[in-house]
Amino acid sequence: MSKSFDEFKLNRQILNAVADAGYEVATPIQEKAIGPVLSGQDLFGVAETGTGKTAAYVLPILMKLKYAQDLAPRALILAPTRELAMQIEEQVRLFAKYTDLRSLVIYGGIGPKVQTEAIARGVDILVATPGRFLDIYLDGKVDTKSLKFLVLDEADKMMDMGFIGSIHRILEVVPRKRQNLLFSATMSDLVQKIAGDFLKFPTYVEAAPQATPASNVSQKLYFVPNFKTKINLLQQLLKNDIDFSRLIIFCKTKTVADNIFSFIERRFGSDAVRVIHANKGQNTRINSINDFREGNIRVLVATDVAARGIDVTDVSHVINFDVPIIIEDYVHRIGRTGRAFAKGDALTFCTDAEKYYIKKIEQLIRQQIPVEPLPEGVFIEETPFDERQAMAREIDAQKRKENPDFKGAFHEKKHVKAQQKKPANTSQSKPKHKNKRFDKPKNK
Repeated sequence: MSKSFDEFKLNRQILNAVADAGYEVATPIQEKAIGPVLSGQDLFGVAETGTGKTAAYVLPILMKLKYAQDLAPRALILAPTRELAMQIEEQVRLFAKYTDLRSLVIYGGIGPKVQTEAIARGVDILVATPGRFLDIYLDGKVDTKSLKFLVLDEADKMMDMGFIGSIHRILEVVPRKRQNLLFSATMSDLVQKIAGDFLKFPTYVEAAPQATPASNVSQKLYFVPNFKTKINLLQQLLKNDIDFSRLIIFCKTKTVADNIFSFIERRFGSDAVRVIHANKGQNTRINSINDFREGNIRVLVATDVAARGIDVTDVSHVINFDVPIIIEDYVHRIGRTGRAFAKGDALTFCTDAEKYYIKKIEQLIRQQIPVEPLPEGVFIEETPFDERQAMAREIDAQKRKENPDFKGAFHEKKHVKAQQKKPANTSQSKPKHKNKRFDKPKNK
């Protein structure tokens, strides 16, 4: 039986805010993490996305900070993306609404002037992306001497995005005496390395086996021969607007995301869909996520840049139009549905060239993804020559990655040997062949 929040040593202001937010019982990560954080321990939390880990560290931090004090921040929360940073700060404001604690989010993509002016007015909890925090610190606009808490959220994504250097620089400029909290959905070698540099005798808490998708997310795998058949499958699924009421479609590249957006816009209208990726401006991305959150649009098409920054309830489906190459992103993608205690569906479209990554994902999550037959009515397109060649080259590259001695279908030495053998094997038939195909026109 899950604990109620009344069982934790939280003050009445925080408990009232929790009740207002509709939280009744603690999720497993909250139940395991809140106590150790309140008692002052460093903490390493491993939890699947969508389990309420933000509240697991925000609630005890609010409890320990108690009230607004001075101008310099006393808690710094670092997140890998702008969307996630904004989402965290939104949660801080939600739970701090009956206190006078001040929070602020800072991120890149916009000028720093407004953000530095807000810092100067005073802040207790600062949520930031690593790059923007360092920029403002090096400009002398933020004082770190009062920091008592340092949180790394989605540490695995930070490592994937190359933030390890920035994190080490930040560790050099914050006080040595502080409480450190690190949260990650997966446990890579880099995450373990930064944990060793960052945490002191941490308490380890795990809400689920490492990199295991939420048990309330139903997973399905469709094998498809090519891109056009993926489009046909997507169109067939979208016809069911009752079951597929609110969905996120994840793509590998910005080009594919834009193509899918254009396709859905043509078929279902511009009011049905938005697309977000790195080339979209900050305001466009924020407005698109808000439209999706408020139910104004049915479909959000996104690249992995947005995989961790979307906290929307009642997402009926996540569709992996492309299988992610960074296999840990699979867990984060499908975690956009089935959030907290809700049910959700995650569907993955897979070509022959993507089966390699599916095997890796299944090893990571320690389960097989059930394969579904293509729905009736999905037209199976013939694979164009260029796409067939590209997939063959990709499969060769995958085999070479597993076995460096593998020569591959396109290996040059094979081609040379074939050419050397050819004259010996075909010398008798060559003149005959020549007479049939080339001499005839000359006689006309």
